[in-house]
Amino acid sequence: MVSRFDAGSRRSALLLAGVLTTSGILHFALPGPFDGLIPEWLPGSARAWTYGSGVVELSTAALLAAPATRRRGGLVAAALFVGVLPGNVKMAVDWSDRSLVEQLIAFGRLPLQIPLVLWGLRIARVDVRQAVRERIG
Repeated sequence: MVSRFDAGSRRSALLLAGVLTTSGILHFALPGPFDGLIPEWLPGSARAWTYGSGVVELSTAALLAAPATRRRGGLVAAALFVGVLPGNVKMAVDWSDRSLVEQLIAFGRLPLQIPLVLWGLRIARVDVRQAVRERIG
């Protein structure tokens, strides 16, 4: 019998922490590809933003890994995934002249932000449906 994946479980939070730890380390080990995602309109150097986002990813992973800060980590993760959206949009625009496969990769990243944001909110135990009902009526 296959068990259903619970996006709000301890296991889920640790999985997301692992993903963010890996990505955070890559921001320092191989910063070049991340530099290319930084929109030009941001102040400062792309490398500073790359390193800064690596620090945020590693910090978020630590929040997710610790039970006492897991809910806060889920909220920070959701905000992080919203925050990197401009970089993913930039990548899609910049790659519009590349091969079809590369364009599909670049544009395919955009809708993936939605489940990532929802994953963070689920770990934070945010009832998205209830929040929407309260806002919309």
